[in-house]
Amino acid sequence: MKPDALEYNSNGSNQPGRPDVQGFEVGAISGRANEPIRSKNALERLELAVERAREEVAPLRISGCVAEVAPTFARVRGLSRFVRLGECVEFATGERRQLAEVVRIDAEAVTVKTFETGVPMRLGDRVHRVGPLRLAPHPSWKGRVLNALGVPIDAAGPLRKGENAYPIEAAPPPAMRRARVNAPLKTGVRAIDLFTPLCAGQRIGIFAGSGVGKSTLLAMLAASRDFDAVVIALVGERGREVREFLDDALAANRSLSVAVAATGDESPTMRRLAPKTAMTIAEYFRDRGESVLLVVDSITRFAHAAREIALAAGEPAVARGYAPSVFGDLPKLLERAGPGEEGKGSITGVFSVLVDGDDHNEPVADAIRGTLDGHIVLDRAISDQGRFPAIDVLASISRLAQWVWSGEQQKLVRQLRGLIARYEDTRDLRLIGGYKEGGDPELDQAVALVPKIYEALQQSPRSGLSKDAFRELAEILQGKESPRGKEVSVVK
Repeated sequence: MKPDALEYNSNGSNQPGRPDVQGFEVGAISGRANEPIRSKNALERLELAVERAREEVAPLRISGCVAEVAPTFARVRGLSRFVRLGECVEFATGERRQLAEVVRIDAEAVTVKTFETGVPMRLGDRVHRVGPLRLAPHPSWKGRVLNALGVPIDAAGPLRKGENAYPIEAAPPPAMRRARVNAPLKTGVRAIDLFTPLCAGQRIGIFAGSGVGKSTLLAMLAASRDFDAVVIALVGERGREVREFLDDALAANRSLSVAVAATGDESPTMRRLAPKTAMTIAEYFRDRGESVLLVVDSITRFAHAAREIALAAGEPAVARGYAPSVFGDLPKLLERAGPGEEGKGSITGVFSVLVDGDDHNEPVADAIRGTLDGHIVLDRAISDQGRFPAIDVLASISRLAQWVWSGEQQKLVRQLRGLIARYEDTRDLRLIGGYKEGGDPELDQAVALVPKIYEALQQSPRSGLSKDAFRELAEILQGKESPRGKEVSVVK
């Protein structure tokens, strides 16, 4: 973190209202003090400014001291009665101010984890209470690249600060005030638009092992033109992949995109914070009435970071090393995506899930699958055949597809799934020479058509996005006669 990423007054609070200060605000902002000032008359503006200053500028600076230093955490005495879990504390190392998050509180001391790795703390160092983190996004953030703390890392100058501060740990919109999800979206990926179509405000997961083409598929989705804003969270990625993703995958939508990056060498606190920062930015654009695409790659590395923090806080490991709080953090984050309240925009969430050892029933994947509105499964066997994107259409599902398909399209997709299932079920039989044409008309049709369907589903970022998946499939299949002499009916 840069030294000027957070600026404070002499009493430990940040300086409010500065347009040249970086994104994060510290301390609670509530009630009338969180209202925009510009629409009021002079007396009301003065009153609101005073209220805001009273809440942002604490009359006292509460502090403690470092009592224990470990490789992954520190213990601070004197703050137990004044802080809450998830709040931040600040301590100085030389001329720099460092932030740390409170992860455990007991009567004697609090346990904190720093946002940077290798911070040189010493016993007796003073530690000051800061409060909860807040972010103040602005429309000018589009096209920028930030770290998890909202500090720009793209060498394009400081960020402009918005009028209202959003809490990083926010609650999702109330269930009964949320808009319905029924507006179709075109992703431009034929396999998705045909078999697992999406709606604006839907949350879907891409489940894949390593090296199966997950990031490439995310890049294709990020290039979609159906969104007003795109927010990307790159969590635990390799450093070189961040630049490649931004320069290649986001090239078409770079001016509409905000990227939040926390690479694999950064602290678990930063890696856990990055998706929350991206979600907060997406909520800001959603509240402006925009249709937002939020891509998190990957939510599994968010869970890994949460596990490291939970274990450092002393939680027991209950499932493959994961602490109970991890399975509480996942739905809290995922539920924030989706439709906003009536009259506002929506957040279409695409979350990649890196399944450990290609086990799609491992704890994180299993917990996420039940929270999302559908899942797209990438299969290593399909990628080994050179078919990309390596989507297993039989194992993938969209729970909101009925809002996208017409009656004819739904019937067609059901028939195509049946043909693909029959084709795959008889693969071994055909390999050993047990299949003879003419013995089973349905199998004959599957053998004739499924290779052409697979050909139609192949797509890469270089081949461009699909404009009409059903029409393009029809161009391959329309007019082709099956072994039974019947023309295949494809909905245009």
